[in-house]
Amino acid sequence: MGRLVPAVTRALDILELFLEGDGTLSAPDITRKLCLPRTTVHELVTTLAARSYLVPLPDQPGRYRLGVRAYQLGSRYAEQLDLAAEGQVVAREVAETCDETVHVAMLDALDVIYVAKVDSTHAVRMVSAVGRRLPAHCTAVGKMLLACLPEDELDLRIEEEGELVAMTRRSITDPDALRAALAAIRLRGVAVEHRESNPDVSCVAAPVRNGDGEVVAALSISVPMVRWSDERESELAALAVKGAFDLSARLGYRGASD
Repeated sequence: MGRLVPAVTRALDILELFLEGDGTLSAPDITRKLCLPRTTVHELVTTLAARSYLVPLPDQPGRYRLGVRAYQLGSRYAEQLDLAAEGQVVAREVAETCDETVHVAMLDALDVIYVAKVDSTHAVRMVSAVGRRLPAHCTAVGKMLLACLPEDELDLRIEEEGELVAMTRRSITDPDALRAALAAIRLRGVAVEHRESNPDVSCVAAPVRNGDGEVVAALSISVPMVRWSDERESELAALAVKGAFDLSARLGYRGASD
């Protein structure tokens, strides 16, 4: 590894300060927070402003905010993000922790489509595939995504679907029962389904957000009933939340963990 350049490190430290608070700082603020000499801060701020990484506030002399160049770099980074690729990385990390099957899925109308998947190493495990489509209301990952929809949009999708099909005898097929289940999921922040898509499998799921804070996917952990218990559900729910938050962070989300 090469030597770090002190001047570049200090310039980046300054830029990262603007991620905190209200996003505006003065040179004295930066000097105090980073414990740097005033002349050094002045030179760095002047250089960053000249390159449009910082811009002075017209109504607050001496204060700065991030400039258009910082936005352009962030936008280019966001363009390069790939939910499937990032999801595969995080799904593998989660699967290595719990040794169960992990999925990342997106919502399409009232279906979910799996975009990433890592299998358990156990002989008894859930059988699925990337690209597979399932009724959202029968899966934990799908119910998590449905629960995050605005209620008017959810009602429209249910109305357009016409009928909620059953995958097992435990599947929810009544729209009012589904709405009640989704309301409970919103309160808990985690979705659980017991043998609703597969008579031998239970799942937990948590929401994945993008850089704008929008729910764009969900991460689930699927477990055969032979390894399921109330204690295991609690453990995996916490792990699903952490995995979903880690994936959200990789997609640019900067909010707090739910």
